[in-house]
Amino acid sequence: MTTMTAFSKIRKHTRWYRMLRWLSTHPAWLHRLFHWLMCHTLWLQRAVKWTAERMSWLRIVNPFRYIKRLDWYIIKKFIGTYIYSIALIISISIVIDVNENLAKFSEYHAPLKAIVFDYYLNFIPYFANLFSPLFVFIAVIFFTSKLAGNSEIISMLAAGVSFKRLMRPYMISCILISATSFYLSGYVIPHGNVIRQNFESLYKNKKKSTAADNVMLQVGKGTIAYIQHYDNNAKKGYGFSLDKFQEKKLVSHMTAMEIQYDTVSDSKYHWTTTSYKIRKFNGYREQIESGAKKDTLIMMEPTDLVYSRGQQETFTNPELSDYISKQIDRGSSNVVQYQVEYHKRISASFASFILTIIGLSLSAKKRKGGMGMYLGIGLALSFIYIMLQTVSSTFAINANLPPIIAAWIPNLIFAVVAYFCYRQAPN
Repeated sequence: MTTMTAFSKIRKHTRWYRMLRWLSTHPAWLHRLFHWLMCHTLWLQRAVKWTAERMSWLRIVNPFRYIKRLDWYIIKKFIGTYIYSIALIISISIVIDVNENLAKFSEYHAPLKAIVFDYYLNFIPYFANLFSPLFVFIAVIFFTSKLAGNSEIISMLAAGVSFKRLMRPYMISCILISATSFYLSGYVIPHGNVIRQNFESLYKNKKKSTAADNVMLQVGKGTIAYIQHYDNNAKKGYGFSLDKFQEKKLVSHMTAMEIQYDTVSDSKYHWTTTSYKIRKFNGYREQIESGAKKDTLIMMEPTDLVYSRGQQETFTNPELSDYISKQIDRGSSNVVQYQVEYHKRISASFASFILTIIGLSLSAKKRKGGMGMYLGIGLALSFIYIMLQTVSSTFAINANLPPIIAAWIPNLIFAVVAYFCYRQAPN
C-alpha cells in the first residue's frame, strides 16, 4: 500500500514537472496569465479540493474513470480515421460538384462569396452527416485491419482482453459520433439547408414550388379553410373562404377577395383579409358583417399551403414534430415525407453502432492479402444500407408503408447481420 502511495506521489510530481516545463517554453504573457489565475482562484481551488475529499462518490460516477489507456488509444484511432475519411471523401465530392455546376454558376452569375459561404459551407455538413454511417464503417474497417495487420489485436487478446471488452472503446466512439450526428441533423443542418436551397433556386435553376391552387385544410376543430390560389413569394392568397361548423351544422361562413400573411408580427397565424364578408347563422336568422380589411387569427402558415421538394429537411426536430402533429389533425395527405424524415434522423444515429459491430467483426482477424478485400466489403455493405434507406422511404411515400417501419428496416436487417458477424468474431 505504501509503495502504491509513493508511486502516485511520484506520478503527480511528474505531471507538475511536465506542465511547468511546457510553460517555460511559451511567451511571458502566458506566464502572467497563469500566475494571475493561480493567485485569484485560491478559494475555488480550496472548494474543489474540499468537495473531492468529502464526496468520494464523484469518482464512481466519473465516466473517465472507466476509460483506460487501451480505450484512449482505440478512440483516438477511430475518431481520427473517421474525420480523415470525411475530409477525403467530401473533398472529392466538392471537386466533382464544382466540375458539374461551374457552367450553371457562370450562367446565372453566382457571386464567389455566395458559392463559398451560402452553398459549399452548408453543402459540407449536409453530405457529411448524410453519409455518416458510410464514414463510420470505412473508418472501422480501415484502422481495425491495420491494427490486425500489425498483430496489435492478437496481442490484446493474448493479454486477456476479451472481444467483448475490445468493443468498449468502439461503442464509446459511436456514442460521441451518434450524439453529434443527431444534434447536427436535428438542430443545426436544417438552418443551413434553407440557405443552400435558396442558393440552388437562384443560381442552379432548381425551381421551388411557390404557388398552390385549390388548397383546402382543417385549421381548427370544425373549421375548414379554402384558398383558390396562393402565391408563396408574396405570401398572399386569392379567393379565400372559412367555414365553421358546430355539431355538423354551419354556423359561420367567411369570404374574402384576398388574404395576406403578416410576416412582421411577433406571433404566428396573423392574416389580413381584404374585401371580406362574414355570414353568421343562428337557426333561421342570419347576421352579415362586411368591410374593407380585417386582421384575424387563422391557425395556418405559408408552410402549410405550399410543399416544395426537400422542405422537410429545413425543419428542426421540434418544428418537424409540431408540423407532423398539426398536419395529422388537419387530415393532410402530404405528411408521410415529414414522418419518414423524423424517424430517419433517429434511426440513422443508431446505424453507427450496428455498422461498427459488423466492421469490427469482419476486420479484427489477421488475414493474408491485407485490408483491400474487407474495405471493398465495407463499401458494398454501406452502399446497400443507403440503398435500403432510399427504397424503404419510397415504399412509405408511395405504397403506404408505415414511416417508422420504413425508417428502421435497414437497421433491423443489418442488426441481424451484425449479430451473426459478432457470433463468428474471434474471442
